[in-house]
Amino acid sequence: MLLLLKILSQLAYPLAASWLLAAGGGFLLWRNRRRTGGWLLALALTWLWLWSTPAFSDWVRSGLEQRYPPARIEELPTADVIVVLGGGMDAAKPPERLYPDLGAAADRVWHAARLFHARKAPLILASGGRLPWSDVDHPEAVVIAELLQVFGVPEAAILLESDSRTTRENRDYCLPILQASGARRILLVTSALHMPRALALFETTRLEVIPAPTDFEIYQGRWHLMRWLPDARALADGTRAFKEHLAILINNLTDDEDNTSAAGGG
Repeated sequence: MLLLLKILSQLAYPLAASWLLAAGGGFLLWRNRRRTGGWLLALALTWLWLWSTPAFSDWVRSGLEQRYPPARIEELPTADVIVVLGGGMDAAKPPERLYPDLGAAADRVWHAARLFHARKAPLILASGGRLPWSDVDHPEAVVIAELLQVFGVPEAAILLESDSRTTRENRDYCLPILQASGARRILLVTSALHMPRALALFETTRLEVIPAPTDFEIYQGRWHLMRWLPDARALADGTRAFKEHLAILINNLTDDEDNTSAAGGG
């Protein structure tokens, strides 16, 4: 089911959607339906160009990041547990990769360590599993725990949730661990781009959830013509924002269905 959802999501992303539109337009042109085919081709090119421009990519991402602005550590309240969500690290895979690969979102781990050393909570719960099509042997939570110890967090202060593959599973699999630890208030650490989706899921629980976003990508820049020219990095960044909006929509629809079933006794 996870693989099917992943494939369908990939087809909805800007690059794949543009190719599908272009293919449909080409087919209609071949069938001598020039007007409709031409419109589809124009739509495909416009859609791909839009998501490939740095200006639009930054605008879409900033709309997510600005929902929960950065907060100084001293301004955050204390909590029972710091929950740090995986998504920015790949485990080592010898002989090609001798050490874990730290992606941009690895800022999450460093921020969790900052909060711990500021005595904002006595425990850190690292959440992250391994995708079934991944060829690594260790779940991400284990890699996070290793890096936290490098940052000076004692092993005894680290809890592990190493089975989740999605943000929804992050929440579902963290809950029993948090309940067992007696946690009532948590500091939720994830990338600013990912925080709206993650927080919405964790807030459906009985926990008091305090957002502690990190890994902010967007800053106020100046207008420039170059920012409206296609760029491969902008397409990748914009696609990540598209993914977040799509996942938020899916989560909202799923939660509505769950609430309807519960109300009807189903």
